[in-house]
Amino acid sequence: MNSLFRQLNQSEIPYCLFFNSINHQKTTSQFFSAISRLGNGIFWYVLMASLPLIYGNEAWKVILHMMSVATVAYIIYKLLKTKTKRIRPYNYNKEILQNSPVLDQFSFPSGHTMHAFSFATILLHYYSEWSIIIIPFIILVALSRLILGLHYPSDVAMGIFIGYLLATSSLLLL
Repeated sequence: MNSLFRQLNQSEIPYCLFFNSINHQKTTSQFFSAISRLGNGIFWYVLMASLPLIYGNEAWKVILHMMSVATVAYIIYKLLKTKTKRIRPYNYNKEILQNSPVLDQFSFPSGHTMHAFSFATILLHYYSEWSIIIIPFIILVALSRLILGLHYPSDVAMGIFIGYLLATSSLLLL
């Protein structure tokens, strides 16, 4: 596994450097740092707390669905992080500016992206009217992970894949 990630790291570093170059502009860096912090869970928790106020008791089904998938996603995330131990791009290449805190040591997969895509898929299944807010937000979360130098493109791609797969699988099971 480590040799695969070494090869991937080497091939993805030019893309990491490209995305990270945006992080060198103060305003852009602050914007994507804020998006990343919101993607930590704050945005999703506030959204879930507001759903019963907007939709009444029917929203509890959606919230429980989102939390159930989030629990499975977290377990998968932790297992993959500890098993693969992929170093973060800023640790691999010192030209990558990292000025945003990380939640853990390893890179693969992007947990922010995984949760964003799983939450969004479930939420939009029930309440598609949120798409105008949610779709741009999850795209920004995914981009923030690249721009801040915290993840490789394949980390983000796998986060999207796992998050979407978990959410759609859970919808099929219902």
